[in-house]
This record gives sequence, structure tokens and C-alpha cells, in this order.
Amino acid sequence: MNVASATAEKIRANLEIADLIQAIGCGTRERCTTDALRYERIVIMTDADVDGAHIATLLMTFFFQEMPALVQQGHLYLAQPPLYRLVSGGTIAYARDDVHRAELEATLFKGKKIEVSRFKGLGEMNPMQLRETTMDPKTRQLIRIELPEEYQEQNEVRGLVERLMGRNPEHRFAFIQSHAAEVDEEAIDA
Repeated sequence: MNVASATAEKIRANLEIADLIQAIGCGTRERCTTDALRYERIVIMTDADVDGAHIATLLMTFFFQEMPALVQQGHLYLAQPPLYRLVSGGTIAYARDDVHRAELEATLFKGKKIEVSRFKGLGEMNPMQLRETTMDPKTRQLIRIELPEEYQEQNEVRGLVERLMGRNPEHRFAFIQSHAAEVDEEAIDA
């Protein structure tokens, strides 16, 4: 559910959202307090494909709108599961996207015959692969979700979420156009 375009009644009536609010334990909106948070970290873990990115965006929208203190105080993270598994002899490596795969093929596996498998989703990984790539604190990659400095105030967050995820696509388009030059291509490729 896109909470940015849903009514408060529709949000409260959604079973998955109600379960999520109860499990996290810190309340929502103006009643949200991280003192009651049941977990130090809330980790969004979705498939490494476009559908997974969409689901992660919807979940981040939920947290920005309903539990902004959780984001402001650094409790929200995004897991970075791999999209590919590359194997050559005894060497195994995981690539998070096509660019990372090409980088591994050009460096670690340069000149070697490799077997490449693409994960359709987290459910396709065996438990050991999921643990090694996405769950184990020693080997997983997490991104802390942070708010830009100019959006630290509650009303600013709501305004940003409304512009990017609300019903009016013109706001999203304008935001993308005005911020496209700021995109760090190297960070995307990494």
C-alpha cells in the first residue's frame, strides 16, 4: 500500500500495516517514540530486482510518514541482497546488480570461465546463501536510510513524501528533473 496516497482509515484497516506497527512497538505519527522501539534496527529486505526496489520504496514511504522519528534517529536500514552468484572453480562471488557483475567479471574472474546464476528473489536462495549474503552481520551490506539535512523537520518530511509518493506525478517528475544533476553515477555503479 502506498500510504502517501491512502486515507488514515485505509492505512489503519490494512492488516499487514497493523501487524508491522504492533511488531515495531513505537507507535505512529505524533505518538511515535523510539523509547518504545522493540528493535535497535529495522531492516527492509526485499528482492534485488525492480519489484523489490518498488516494495522497499513503499516501505520507506510508510516509515517516513508514520514513524519519522525512527528514520531521524537512524534505526531504518535497507539490506543489499545480491542479484547474481558467480562461480569459477572454488571462487564464489555475489553481485548486487548488472554493473557490479560486470566489474567482478572484469577483475576477480578476468579470463576465467564462470557460471552465472541470477536469483529471482530471496526465496530462491538456499538458507546458507541467504545467511552469507544478507543476514550475517559480518558479510551483509546494509544502507542506513537517512534524511537530507533540509528535511529534518517533521513537516518537511511529510512534504517531501507527498511530492515524491503522492497522487500527483508532476511533483515526482519535477523533483527528478531538478535533482538529476546531483546523482553520483559512481555511487550507483558501486
